[in-house]
Amino acid sequence: MNVQEFRYLAPSTAGAGGVDLQTSGGPEANPRFFAGFLTTPPAAAAGLLAVADVARTRYFQPRDPASLDPVVTGSEDRLRFESFSGCGGVYARLDILPPGLDGEVLGHGTTNVDVNPPLREALARIAGLDPLHLSVGPDALTASTLDGTVVEKKVPLPPRWLRGFAEVHVLSSGFDLRAELPAAEANAFLRRLPAAGDRSTLWAVPAGRSLRLTSRPVPGAVCLAGAGRLAALKPLLRYVTGLRVYGPPVKPGSPPVPSAWEVHTPSLRLTLTLSPEVHRGFSGEGAALLSLAADEATDDAELVGALLSWDPTIDVAALADAAGASAARVRAALAQLGTAGRVGYDVAEAAYFHRVMPYDAARVERDNPRLAGARALVEAGAVTLDGPLAATVRSGAETYRVRRLADGTLTCTCPWWGKHRGNRGPCKHALAVSIA
Repeated sequence: MNVQEFRYLAPSTAGAGGVDLQTSGGPEANPRFFAGFLTTPPAAAAGLLAVADVARTRYFQPRDPASLDPVVTGSEDRLRFESFSGCGGVYARLDILPPGLDGEVLGHGTTNVDVNPPLREALARIAGLDPLHLSVGPDALTASTLDGTVVEKKVPLPPRWLRGFAEVHVLSSGFDLRAELPAAEANAFLRRLPAAGDRSTLWAVPAGRSLRLTSRPVPGAVCLAGAGRLAALKPLLRYVTGLRVYGPPVKPGSPPVPSAWEVHTPSLRLTLTLSPEVHRGFSGEGAALLSLAADEATDDAELVGALLSWDPTIDVAALADAAGASAARVRAALAQLGTAGRVGYDVAEAAYFHRVMPYDAARVERDNPRLAGARALVEAGAVTLDGPLAATVRSGAETYRVRRLADGTLTCTCPWWGKHRGNRGPCKHALAVSIA
């Protein structure tokens, strides 16, 4: 299996002062980007454990726990911890906001963090007024509690996570806030959900101050596929002030779609983004393909990547002005950068954010075989345009018809499109027509 390597100054270590986890990235070699206390230690510890629990869980075909590490990013005034489930169908992010940090924000950077059993036990013991100190620095990320000595080791970042980052930020940028529940109603709703292991697809519909579950989509509903996948939110329920639910627009007869579920306090937000079905991982959704197919996307990505700053959110309009490009081209460039994990999307603030990871334009083709296949069809002259709304594509011994619907959607007569009906992005023939 190919992996994305990060280089560190030294192995992760621990001593009486806490856990030292080495970092990678930033404007200088291994910068320190935060040092200080967390203002709500029990809630923050519960959130960190939730992100780690998602990373070690397979919600589809459960197996032994995975040993994958959350990614942590420091960005001006906040810390973000992110992970994907072992099956790739759940994306978790803990945002520790300015009110949650009592310390000096020194810079910015990104690293992946080990959360092995000894550190999990140390976090689980934090209660009441117990302090939790984090120092993410040039040599280490140090987590200090009243007790415990832990030695952690880094692991490579799986390429599937990079593909997941690319898909999640494109999908979630189409979400809107659909419901907001106060603390009591949020607790009641989450606690009455089906148990872990349930794979049914339900729809949550706003009903007064709460949500009711139904088996069919209606306008304003939010898809909830595998309700047990929200279990990671429950340990935070004693601290939260509410629940927000996000999703794309749906209508009667809509297929399953992704959704985001966020519990929050004044100092932090924990968000779980769920794939449309339990057996589907984000890395294969294909949401970014049309943006990646744009001719100018690679060149724009290089320029936009150079212009990215470490503001807590990315201003697309300001980037477009600086790059001399349209907002649509900037979003396509952000999708391209997302293939390297350099861009994420925060549904709570409806804005993109920046990570530090190495950008490799060649990865776009390697990680997206449909895109590579589409470019090969175009280069072979296999696409014949039959006007603005139709085309013919020769693929091997077969010939397929691609049509553009009134809403801009491309349909195809190939078996792949017939199976997925566009719910997992375009097929390679539709992509080829889009490129041509």
